[in-house]
Formats: sequence, structure tokens, C-alpha cells
Amino acid sequence: MSVPDLPGVLSADDIRATVASIAAGQEDSGAIPWYADGQLDPWDHVEAAMALDVGGEPGRAEAAYDWLRRTQRADGSWASRYENGVVADPTAETNHAAYLAVGCWHHFLCTGDEDFLVRMWPAIRGALDFVTGCQAPGGEIWWAAGDEVALLTGSSSIHQALRCGVAIADRVGEPQPDWDLAADLLANAIRKQAIGKHPAAFADKDRFSMDWYYPVLGGALRGEAAKQRLRDRWDEFVVPGRGARCVSDRPWVTGAETCELALALDALGDRDAATELVAAMQHLREEDGSYWTGLVLTDGVRWPVERTTWTAAAVVLAVDALHAAHPRSGIFRTPGIAEEVAANRSR
Repeated sequence: MSVPDLPGVLSADDIRATVASIAAGQEDSGAIPWYADGQLDPWDHVEAAMALDVGGEPGRAEAAYDWLRRTQRADGSWASRYENGVVADPTAETNHAAYLAVGCWHHFLCTGDEDFLVRMWPAIRGALDFVTGCQAPGGEIWWAAGDEVALLTGSSSIHQALRCGVAIADRVGEPQPDWDLAADLLANAIRKQAIGKHPAAFADKDRFSMDWYYPVLGGALRGEAAKQRLRDRWDEFVVPGRGARCVSDRPWVTGAETCELALALDALGDRDAATELVAAMQHLREEDGSYWTGLVLTDGVRWPVERTTWTAAAVVLAVDALHAAHPRSGIFRTPGIAEEVAANRSR
């Protein structure tokens, strides 16, 4: 399996170094915290595992997924934060549970290992049944069990996860039409929010860049409506030569948001703008291939003072999408997922 590159920005050796920095933070259990001895959340853990696969470390990625399989709770969820293997916050967040399906489908696209999908299937089914059990009548997904508030970013990520879950279900021979319906209802709620027809469905997080681009990244919004959404607030969030702001009213650019925005642009076919963004955030790169989380523009201070595995992972996934030389690189493009689902259903 070849390691991707981005000519003029990052070589394959650069990507290997970044993946090695993620691997260095992985614990013997398979868990991948934000940094050595730091906290872990299931969503970022999966993102880091995906990067390990891209970098030619499928064994490490599989160990990460097995850690989730072993630590899953009876209701299909995980705690929202772990520290040194101990639950630090028991909140059951829906987008955390859902993202296992994205990671497992990505691992399958990387390796073709159907036995892996079969082994992980009970955990995937439990996780997505938990998630769909938190769906509101309007289609949005509550952000956590027992808290009837929906977040646009989290719901958009869940949309992608449900599509991946449907693909996995078909692949293992246990179709889940209810997940299909849940994804359709969720996509409709997200699209209504994105065009201003149902703004009350989601909590107001308008100042965060993730709420701006995640409806596109998660696949619910495509076409001209998606392009217009990104154009409308581009100047609020994008700092030329530096990357994307985390929030619109703070002079702070962050590497993960920048690369996720690049993934959203790539999904819309704007590869040039996506490449420019990945290039712009390289000021956060360290010599060992790791990445600082962000930079405060007013004083040039890297903040928080941490190099996070999930920031490094976002870089790897963005480069892989732009490299576009492997089926896994299309996982953030809705057509790629749809084509895989159709192919599975035709068997």
C-alpha cells in the first residue's frame, strides 16, 4: 500500500514521519490519546486510527479499533473522555459512538479485510443503534444520551457515519434499512438548517468554523448550495497563508479545522483551494512530523501548547484525499460511499 504525498507541500516521507508521530503516542492497549499521557476521546481516536492505515500501519489501526470493541458500553456508547485508561467523563456523545463506522469502513477500504468487518460488526451495530435511538422527530440527532439538544457539527459527522454503516451492514449481509431512513431524515434536517429554513433544530454554534463546513464535509450538503455556503463566510474564517480560524471572532487558526475544510473543498471538486489550505497550515509542523494544534495570530504563539495526534491525522487524511490514488481516499466524498453501497447491494 503506497503512502500518499502532496507535491510541493508534503512528500511521502513527510507523511510517514507524521504517521510515526501518531504511532508513538499509541498505548499498548491500542488507545490513541491526544498526546502522550493525555486525554482520549473516541472520535479523535478513530481519526488517528484512520491516519495509521493511510501511513501503512494497519496492525496499529486494527489495535485501535479493537480497543473500542473491548471498551464499548452495554448501550452501544463510550465515555466522552478517558485519561490513562480510566473514564474521566461518562457522557455518552452520539457523534463519538457513530464514528466507529467511518473508521471501520475506511479500514476495510484500506485492507479488504472482511473478517475485520465481521469481528467489529456487533460493536458497529450497537453504536449506530444507540445513535439512531437519539434521533429527534425532525431528523436531527441529540448530541448526547439524555440531553435533547442537537449540534450541527456532530449531526453532520453522524450523517457520514450512517452512510458508512449502511455500507458495512450490506457487506456483512445484515442490511439495516432503518439506518438508511435515519440518514435521509438527518440529511434533510441538516440541509434545512444550512439554507436557513429550520434554524431552530440545532443549537447556535454559528461562530465555530466546524458548523460552517461540516454539513459539506459530512456529505449532507452538496452541489451549488454547498459551494455557496462556503463562499458566504470564507473571509470570516480563512486567513490567507495561515489556515482556517476555529472561531470567527478570535485570531486563532487551527490545523485540524484547516485540513477538514480542505477535505470539504475536495469533496466539492475544488482541489486547488484544498491544496492551498493544506500548504498554508504547515507552519504548525514540527521537525519530527508532528503538528501543533493552533497558532494565535496576534502574537505568533502556538496554543494550546500541545502537539495532537488528531491534528496530525487530519493532515494525513487531507493529503490522502487530494492524492486520490486509493479507494479509501474517497470516504469523505458522498458519491464514493454511495457507489460502494450500490456495489454491495448488487451482490
